[in-house]
This record gives sequence, structure tokens and C-alpha cells, in this order.
Amino acid sequence: MVTDAKQAQEAWNRSAEGWIANVPNDVNRHRLLDGPMLELAGSVEGARVLDVGCGEGRFCRMLSERGADVWGIDPTPRLIEVARQRHPVGSYALAAAEALPFLAGAFDLAVSYITLVDIVGYREAIGEMARVLRPGGALLIANVQSFASTRPRAWYQDGSGAKLHLAVEDYFDERPLLLEWGGMSLYNWHRPLEAYMSAFLESGLALRAFREPRPSEDAVRDHPSMQDEYRVPLFHIMLWEKQR
Repeated sequence: MVTDAKQAQEAWNRSAEGWIANVPNDVNRHRLLDGPMLELAGSVEGARVLDVGCGEGRFCRMLSERGADVWGIDPTPRLIEVARQRHPVGSYALAAAEALPFLAGAFDLAVSYITLVDIVGYREAIGEMARVLRPGGALLIANVQSFASTRPRAWYQDGSGAKLHLAVEDYFDERPLLLEWGGMSLYNWHRPLEAYMSAFLESGLALRAFREPRPSEDAVRDHPSMQDEYRVPLFHIMLWEKQR
């Protein structure tokens, strides 16, 4: 089992091509999370925005299309390379979330789009995102629900693959879990929600919005398996504000 950030990063380096190939087909992002993420981001015309753990830059490109001056950081060289290729007008840097290479107060909005589960030093990362925000700036977070991250596969299924129920095991024990899908083998960290909330509050942030997104009727019609998101929400979205 992985024990440090170096091992976790090596897994990302090996899985980068799989990530690049799978992101365009990630229904949860496209049909469940993108809408409320953009809604809570609000108007970004002329805003300086940082995407922490930007991957190949998909959400950066979406924000740029809405007029933002976007910056993306990621510790995986191949992902940054592709982000630059796909979005030459954006600014991308190879960096870790725990040590952002920016001055305090440099951004109007920071985004973590399902990246906290990948970050070993999540408390440091949250503190760094708060540091680089201007007073009154916002931190937009999408993350896996803590009750859904205690096992590599949240759902128990029967022999036909039908989802029976969601299992919660050893909820309070922070630990890495190996996830394998789409040709990738990556480590995600389970942490209780209390741990994340404490880190946000200790960084001087105030919670302004909390969402547990549900799919639209159109999304369920196009992707019937999304009906299960009405049974149990697997993700949440939060908007935090840096105090003035």
C-alpha cells in the first residue's frame, strides 16, 4: 500500500494516459458536476482563476471560455504537457497543491475539482489555496462524499451487477485506497468530512454554499445508471469565501 506522496505521484505518472483518455467520457463530471460548479463559480469575466490539480485542463478551458484568466497547476508532467497543448492561451505550471508557486492574494477564485482525495497533504493544500486568494475571494470545491470513500467501490452489487446498497466501513480512519478503472491504477484518500471541514475553517474560510448534486431528467434518460444518484449522492460541492 502507498505510504507517501512520492508513491502516489508515481501512480499518477503511470496512469496519465488513461486519465487523458477517460476524462471525455466521465459522465459524472459532464452531466452531474459541471453545471453546479459553473453556477457557483458565478461570473468569471476578467477574474484570475486557479485550478488546483487541473489535470489535462478541461475545467480551465471551460472557465476560459467564460472570460476568466485561468492558471492551472498539477504535479503530473504529462497532464500539464497536454493542458498546454490543448489550451495555449492558458497558464499552466508543474506544481504541488501543498506548495503553490504564487503570491498571497493573487487569485479571485481557486478551484479544486475532485482533487482533495488525491492530495496527501490536504491540510497544507487547503491552507495554500486560502493563502493565494484575495480577501473576499472564493474557493470552489467538488469532492467525493466521505461516506462513499471508505471502500474502493462504494456500492455492493449482486451477481448481475445491480447496485444493492452503499457500504460505510471504518469511517474515521484516514487511509489511502487503490482505485483501478479505465486502465488506471490510482490512490485516493478516505477522510471523514470532519477532517476536511476543520481544515477549511482553520484556514480562515467561511462556507457560503453546499450542494449535493442530483442528475437532471435528461441525464438519467441518456445514462440510466445515473438514477442511483437519487438514492445516494456520491459527491458534494462547496463554496468557501476568504474573510475580508
